[in-house]
Amino acid sequence: MNKELIAAIEQIEREKGISKETLLETIEAALITAYKKNFPYSANARVAIDRDSGEVRVFTRISVVEEYSEDKDEILLEDALDIDPNYRVGDIIEEEVTPQNFGRIAAQTAKQVVVQRIREAERSVIFEEFSNRESEIITGIVQRQNRGTVFVNLGRTEAVLLASEQINGEKYYQNERIKVYILEVKQTNKGPQVAVSRTHPGLVKRLFELEVPEIYDGVVEIKSIAREAGSRTKLSVYTKDANIDAVGTCVGQRGARVQNIVEDLRGEKIDIVNWSKDPKVYISNALSPSAVVAVYILDDDRSAMVVVPNHQLSLAIGKEGQNARLAAKLTGWKIDIKSQEQFDSLENIDEIIALDQAHYDSSLGDADPLVEERVDASTEQAAVEGDAQEPAEKPEQTEAENVAIDMSEYEEVDLDDFEIEEYDIVEDVDLDDFELEDVEEVNVDDLQNDVEE
Repeated sequence: MNKELIAAIEQIEREKGISKETLLETIEAALITAYKKNFPYSANARVAIDRDSGEVRVFTRISVVEEYSEDKDEILLEDALDIDPNYRVGDIIEEEVTPQNFGRIAAQTAKQVVVQRIREAERSVIFEEFSNRESEIITGIVQRQNRGTVFVNLGRTEAVLLASEQINGEKYYQNERIKVYILEVKQTNKGPQVAVSRTHPGLVKRLFELEVPEIYDGVVEIKSIAREAGSRTKLSVYTKDANIDAVGTCVGQRGARVQNIVEDLRGEKIDIVNWSKDPKVYISNALSPSAVVAVYILDDDRSAMVVVPNHQLSLAIGKEGQNARLAAKLTGWKIDIKSQEQFDSLENIDEIIALDQAHYDSSLGDADPLVEERVDASTEQAAVEGDAQEPAEKPEQTEAENVAIDMSEYEEVDLDDFEIEEYDIVEDVDLDDFELEDVEEVNVDDLQNDVEE
């Protein structure tokens, strides 16, 4: 072993990212194993590799004692003093015992050991790299599929996307680039195993951090996320800066920011609402895109009754209860949705109002000072296409009146619902039907003369 060894180690360090010192220590350990195999009576041997020249030397370690014991690697004090008068009992004497043919024997014996140690060192580097990236998002390339499991190439290692972590109906093609969320990194006998997901709510959060600088910088905060992967996601956002529109910041100009995230999630719908300390306002926002007439807090176990317009009951509940289910997950409240007609028919309305008023009185003054609004990302997308209309300006409300606002006045207007009674609709007009009695015949030549004059 010589300078060529050092050059090879330095090349491995550059290509594999394994430090030179780690490799040299690994080779030294392998050479000790090879030496002890050929010289079994040298239990205290030590191998040293010169870091510059690559020269290998073997030393045996002998302890200085007053009397011999069962340990064979010992030397009497009087004999040690003949070597160096400064030796004392307990000192260690190293003597070089490098065999003449050690290079050939060691290389043959230690080859597999060195390769294995290098592989282990490389696995350790990969494990440390990805274990520090848990709960982060990473882009990989679909390598192959086997019995529903997708293997994603992350560059230095391969990640496993289990069927349970895949979005229903989503198809993955070989060499396709996808963004995944790192769930867990485990060390196994075969090396580090990286488990990733496409369904975790953290994927949506990290995508917004990548797309919205204000979220990454902490100016806008994502308070909660409720997700049914592949179908719909609701998230609530908040900012302490009254000059910043948290929802508008996430949506972006003409919906550009949220649209990029929707594309990464392959069409999954995203509702973005404002978070509020006031549970009434928060629950009302969470039920977007449905209008809310009133919210009543029932008791202290986080239960609420929400009243919606009669014609929007199905919209508030959502397809198969999805909208109500996501709103409950987002807010952490049990939500009972009733139409205005159903609410009016209840026999205990006074009791409900009393419970709500008691809760509201106890929490008065804790409401969020920022203006609360509800924005559906699909509405913002419609605005990009030119289909959305500017919302009507809302009348000013006092703090107490903001608790239960009749949102029906802000619904979209369907012109077909209006009946035009005062005017007759004029269809095709035939000018021959009109009689021009008072109009004299006009001479074109006379008009031309008048113009010239």
